[in-house]
Amino acid sequence: MNGYAGVKTPDMVPSRLRFFPGFSASSCLFLPLPASSCLFQPFPAMFVVDLHCHSTASDGLLAPADLVRRAADNGVTLLALTDHDTLDGLPEARAEAERHGLRFIHGVEISIEWSGAQVHVLGHDFDANNAALTAGLASIHHGRIERARRMADALAAIGLDGCFEGAMRHTGNPGLISRAHFARHLVERGVCKDIRSVFEAYLVPDKPGYVEHRWPSLQDAVDWVNGAGGLASIAHPTRYKFTRSALRQLLKEFKASGGRGLEVVSGAMPREHIAHCARLAETLGLAATCGSDFHGAGESLTDLGRIAPLPDGLTPIWELFR
Repeated sequence: MNGYAGVKTPDMVPSRLRFFPGFSASSCLFLPLPASSCLFQPFPAMFVVDLHCHSTASDGLLAPADLVRRAADNGVTLLALTDHDTLDGLPEARAEAERHGLRFIHGVEISIEWSGAQVHVLGHDFDANNAALTAGLASIHHGRIERARRMADALAAIGLDGCFEGAMRHTGNPGLISRAHFARHLVERGVCKDIRSVFEAYLVPDKPGYVEHRWPSLQDAVDWVNGAGGLASIAHPTRYKFTRSALRQLLKEFKASGGRGLEVVSGAMPREHIAHCARLAETLGLAATCGSDFHGAGESLTDLGRIAPLPDGLTPIWELFR
């Protein structure tokens, strides 16, 4: 099982035709340019990629099938569902992708710890029935529930009772309860005006609702993905509060552990961050992936498929898919 759902895999168009991904099929823009002068990565005609998004199986707002329908409506032709630490949404998403003729890739976003900070590792194109991968993810679920209870206790200590139960009402999968579910509950209660405000006031380090947690190691996550025949990438690298030297060290260790890719374009990432990640990918020999990191309308700045194009000169990770 390679996780592909759509059989309409388009052939690569001639190098003279370049497509700006992120537009719907009805607004595709083609430029007849010499290959040497093109600024962007060659794409198949009508080919829009989104390899990072979330459903209600973790902390997204749309059910897997609804998410796929939205992606199809937006013109996405290659999609990966990458829920946090779970594969539960993949069967439903894959079935819906088949109905739309949309090429679907198995995905996951694994929470790990590196140098005392939480980092996310994306996995793509793996066997979703692999025993080691599913067991590893199950081990994370147990830790999430324990952390959620401690978060609720911490919030209760400052007068915010009932947060565990409130957060649970916002998750379709109790084993995947996260800070986002607590944030939605606190917005619902009127404690803060929006998700970002909740995080800044309560749910980040040194704030009253934040609880330290031991996540799997970088090597653990890469081994799980590689062992299942997939490709591991570091997600949204500029989102972590690392110095440039620390980020480079993370990526060097990641590659040495067997990692293959770097998310060069993520959501509404600033242009300068894209350029920096592109240089890192090229220098370190990592394939480039991209995705909206869409969680839902009203919470995400970027909709499915509405992302910037990959810079030229990189190896798109989908060229490595089976």
